[in-house]
Amino acid sequence: MQITGVNQYHLDHTLEEPFYPTWIPGYPQSTHELELFEIETDEGITGYGASPSFAGGLDYETPLELFLTGEDPHNVEGILGKLETVNLVGPRPWHVEMALWDIIGKDADKPVYELFGAQARDIPVYASTGEVMDAEERIDYVEKRVDEGFEAVKLRVTEVDHIETVRRVREAFPELTLMVDANKGWAVRVMEDPIEWSFADALEFARGLDEVGGVAWLEEPLHRHDYEGYSRLRDAVDVNIAGGEFNNGTHHFREFVRQGSLDILQPDAALATGIRRAVDVARMGQEHGLQFVPHTWTNAVGFAANLQVMTAVGSPWCEYPMEPPWTPDVWSFMLEDGFEHDDGTIRAPEKPGLGIEIPDGVLADAE
Repeated sequence: MQITGVNQYHLDHTLEEPFYPTWIPGYPQSTHELELFEIETDEGITGYGASPSFAGGLDYETPLELFLTGEDPHNVEGILGKLETVNLVGPRPWHVEMALWDIIGKDADKPVYELFGAQARDIPVYASTGEVMDAEERIDYVEKRVDEGFEAVKLRVTEVDHIETVRRVREAFPELTLMVDANKGWAVRVMEDPIEWSFADALEFARGLDEVGGVAWLEEPLHRHDYEGYSRLRDAVDVNIAGGEFNNGTHHFREFVRQGSLDILQPDAALATGIRRAVDVARMGQEHGLQFVPHTWTNAVGFAANLQVMTAVGSPWCEYPMEPPWTPDVWSFMLEDGFEHDDGTIRAPEKPGLGIEIPDGVLADAE
């Protein structure tokens, strides 16, 4: 089998109302945009990968054809070597590797998780918020999620005094599993600079979570490359420390493990590693007693790739983006079938490859 071509499609979906994600401070996001990549082969099997769009997306169809045409898509390691060059001179290319696994799975008539020796299983989901809200708004939000079957919710914070919102939510829902994301690992600077935390800020907030109790983890309270700071923080508090969603490449995760920086590794297959290396990171972490719960907040194609990885390695939780207007029908708009949870759990598709279908109309509208 040989790769014969690469097609890139810019897709967008208008939100019903503006969305203010904590990772783009002050920015009213009004559309969900992505770059969909379609890899074609001489045997008629097509694979898909996708990445978030920035500034309308960059055209990488022709350069990727130069790197990929004539390659056997089963040669994942060999193609990853070429993608390292793309990673050096252009945008991160890990979504391309996702498409290879989509092809390999379709060729073998197996979902990707089976290619890694795993079986289908139900994974608990946590409702992942994206905005900062006051305590009363969050309590109303959590009540809706509990009614929908969620048994865990992740709250977003940006300031140290937001510990009071976490405390109020905990008091209202004493049995609910909570996660907390400070979003200090990275940010997109468009309208405002992000609020950064010193080590002392992170320590104060983490100790506050210890007092609140019952928090599964604190996510990215420091910059994504502050391995030493994470290690000091982890040693000083009881709450688990999570991070790494946007770190680029497995060497960063070797450093997290070497320095004892994290309890929970979170590389997104679409942003940080691709599928093969996400599995590698998960298994490396598990050898050291660490958990693997990847970031999934890109789009439904990236969600599908991460769900295949989570199934392959036995992740204890699946991040499920749920912050109206950013709902599953929005982040899955490009698929024939989206990803609805089933009373608080989710199961990877059993269809071959990533298990997703892109309707012809979606691609036609993008051309």
